[in-house]
Amino acid sequence: MVKLLSVGVLIALFSAPPVMAQDYEDHDSMLMDHGDGHLMDMAGGMVMGQNADTLPGGCDRISETKEITVHAGHKYAEKFPGRMFAFDTQEFNFKPCTKLTVHFINEDNVRHQWMMHGLPKYLYPKGMFHLEATGPSKISGTLILPPGDKTYLVHCDIAQHMEKGMKAQLKVGKGDGDLPSIPGVTAYVEADDYKATLPELAARAEAEAVAAPAIVPTAVPVPTTTVQPEDSVISGVTVIGLALGLLAAPFLARKFKGLSVSEVVAYVFDLLRAFIELVVSLVSRLIKWVVTNKNKTLPEK
Repeated sequence: MVKLLSVGVLIALFSAPPVMAQDYEDHDSMLMDHGDGHLMDMAGGMVMGQNADTLPGGCDRISETKEITVHAGHKYAEKFPGRMFAFDTQEFNFKPCTKLTVHFINEDNVRHQWMMHGLPKYLYPKGMFHLEATGPSKISGTLILPPGDKTYLVHCDIAQHMEKGMKAQLKVGKGDGDLPSIPGVTAYVEADDYKATLPELAARAEAEAVAAPAIVPTAVPVPTTTVQPEDSVISGVTVIGLALGLLAAPFLARKFKGLSVSEVVAYVFDLLRAFIELVVSLVSRLIKWVVTNKNKTLPEK
C-alpha cells in the first residue's frame, strides 16, 4: 500500500504542468494614437512624447539606435534599505542624438511610470517623455535624445514612488553631473537615520534643553491711551469696504474662475494700471481746464 502511494505521488509530481513565468499584459498592441506622440489605451497604458522620426535641433543624423528593457517593482528596492520601489537599473548612458526605444515592464500590481524630464519643449510636449503601465504589464516607446552633454532625471511620478526609491538618471554624452538621491549611485539628500534609539533621542533632547540659554521675560510698560471713536476697529470705512467686497464677490468669482494665481495677479495689476491712467488723465484735464478759465478771467492790460 505504501509503495502504491509513493508511486502515485511521484506520478502526480512529474505529470503536473510546470509553473509558468508571470505573464505581462502587452499594452503595445492596444494603444491608440491620439496625435502629438500621445498613445493610450483603456487598460492603464500610456505613452507621451513618442518621437521616432523628428531630429532635435543640433542633430544632423541619428548617431545610433538603441533598445533597453527596464523592469520596475517592489523587489528591486530590497537592496536599498528604507526604499519601497525601484527600477532594476539606476543609471543609463547614451550618445547624443541616439534613437532610443524603452521597453518598460511593471512587475507590481500597481501603476508605475518611467518618466524623463528636461527634454526640449519645442519637440517634446512639456519637455517630457513618459511611459506608464498598470501592472503586471509591458509598454514600449521611442524618443530621439538631444545633442550635448546633459544628465536627465528619470523617475516614477506616482505619489511617493520617487521618494521611496523609483528614481534614476540618464546621461547623454558625458552628462553634466550627477543627480542627488539616486539609489546606489549618489547619496540621499535627507538620509533616513535608524541608528539612534528612543532613549538616546530623549537624552539628546534633554541635553539640548539644558544647554539652551534661559530666556527671562522683561516687563514692558503698557501705554495708556484713550480710544477715540474714529480709532475703532470697525469704522465706517471698514463697513463700506466690506459691503463693496460682498457685492463684488460673485462678479470676481465668475471673472477669476479657472485662472491660476499668477493670471489673477496679472489681471489685478492691469486693473490698477488702467485706474491710475484714468486718474492721471482726469487730473490733467482738470488742470488744463483751470488754466484755461484762469486766463479767460484775467483783466486785459
